[in-house]
Amino acid sequence: MMSLYNLYMKLARLHGWRADLAMLLAGGVYALAFPPLHAVVVLPVAFCLLALAIDHAAGWRGAARRGFMFAMGLYTVGLYWLMYAILLRADDFWWLVPLASPGCALILAPLSALSAGLSRLVPRGTGRLMVLSALWTLTDMARVYVFSGFPWNPPGSVWEFPGLAGDIMIQPAAWIGVDGLTLLTCIVALAPLYGRMGRWACLVLMVAWVGCGAVRFSSIHDTYLHNPEIVLVQGNVPETDKIAGNSDVAIFRRYLALTHQGVAQGLQQAGATRPVVFAWPESAFPGLLLEDDIARPMIMRAGQGAAAGIIGTVRWLEDDHHWRNSMVALMPPDAAGTMVYDKAHLVPFGEYQPAFLPFHVVPGEGMTPGPGVRTWHLPGIAPVGPLICYEVIFSGQVADPHDRPDWLMNSTNDAWYGNSAGPRQHLAAVRLRAVEEGLPVARAANTGISAVFDGRGHELARLGWDRQGVLVHAVPDALPCTFFGRYGRLVPLLLAGVMGLCGLWRGIVRDRTIWKKRACPSGGSV
Repeated sequence: MMSLYNLYMKLARLHGWRADLAMLLAGGVYALAFPPLHAVVVLPVAFCLLALAIDHAAGWRGAARRGFMFAMGLYTVGLYWLMYAILLRADDFWWLVPLASPGCALILAPLSALSAGLSRLVPRGTGRLMVLSALWTLTDMARVYVFSGFPWNPPGSVWEFPGLAGDIMIQPAAWIGVDGLTLLTCIVALAPLYGRMGRWACLVLMVAWVGCGAVRFSSIHDTYLHNPEIVLVQGNVPETDKIAGNSDVAIFRRYLALTHQGVAQGLQQAGATRPVVFAWPESAFPGLLLEDDIARPMIMRAGQGAAAGIIGTVRWLEDDHHWRNSMVALMPPDAAGTMVYDKAHLVPFGEYQPAFLPFHVVPGEGMTPGPGVRTWHLPGIAPVGPLICYEVIFSGQVADPHDRPDWLMNSTNDAWYGNSAGPRQHLAAVRLRAVEEGLPVARAANTGISAVFDGRGHELARLGWDRQGVLVHAVPDALPCTFFGRYGRLVPLLLAGVMGLCGLWRGIVRDRTIWKKRACPSGGSV
């Protein structure tokens, strides 16, 4: 143990490029805690080293540099899967392959540098550690304001273990959201650096965390009274086929055949108790669905007996000459009635072109964002909140607070990112949104993973990666609106603020105490 401590202190006291390298490696190790590895044991290993390096930095600028390099390692490793999207256009952008994740890290790292630099202004000790936890949470929350927002892999998501263990650990998100879990994660990860009382407090915190999660999870039971039987159609179409555009007819026929198969199964399982809804993934229709008067009736004939079909497509707006990434709800019998939802949060570098880039990476002119979250009221179907792909990662922004849906429908196409950590991390975000809002979520993914979650974030069914087929399952009823669902990100914002103020107060009081002892070592008056 002493040799390990000595190694840590040696690494923490490094300067110059050696310190930068140590922080890069620590950040890269920290990334191993995220799905699908869930190596949470590395959290104190990496985060404590960052805190010690901040303590031994030459002022707040040196601490900010430590935080910047740590974040560079974290995001470069954690977002490695971005290179898969570049590889699909390697003929034009081969030189961007090694720059994809480091480039994103370069944009996000200043936020972490800010938290590390500011925490250095607080006197060393427990107060500084508390402030660091609070600032790390706040700057992580601020990632929603980077371009169109990039809150991917918040630290609180590391607890989404598969199965019952993860179900229990993520239940507090119903009160404090994933950002609240991030705050708790930072506090617990720094436990080895606290004094004896601080470590005991962290142990009590963990026991309470697990206890509250277990009580909430076990006390809620699913009912199936209002929501539909969902048929999730997973076409498993390679992105290269979609880009080439020479397989459009075959793709359409594949989806029609799967829809016919899935709806027949859904009608049999639902009986007369629930309506059946089928859903295709993001941009699954190979064309402009709203302009195709032949394809829409064909889709509804394939899904005969269903109350509605939800189809991912792109659409062109003649009035403003812009493309939209959309979901279209078709109603029987001939799809004459439609409802449209346009994606509001666009993927930077994928769906829109940031103005600062000196070269063009987005195909065409990119997409135009929609107006924001909506609730669809489809005839004979419980109100549903549509979400397209990337939008589901935005905590507190997935349901209309003035028109709360009974369930959420997320369509996505993760084929861009291959069989990597990216699609698994995306699925983890879906699970957390279910817990935060108390709403069941159905997810249709082109190449997988399609899944159904209840309002506790418990996985009810899935269709795995790189499989073609249908997933048919009843959508459970919504839970009562959660505390987080009612107050949103204000909850973790206040918690982090209180933690920061408590840490600042403790740091100031400790500093004054030390000054008094130095000024009057014999115990007399100053």
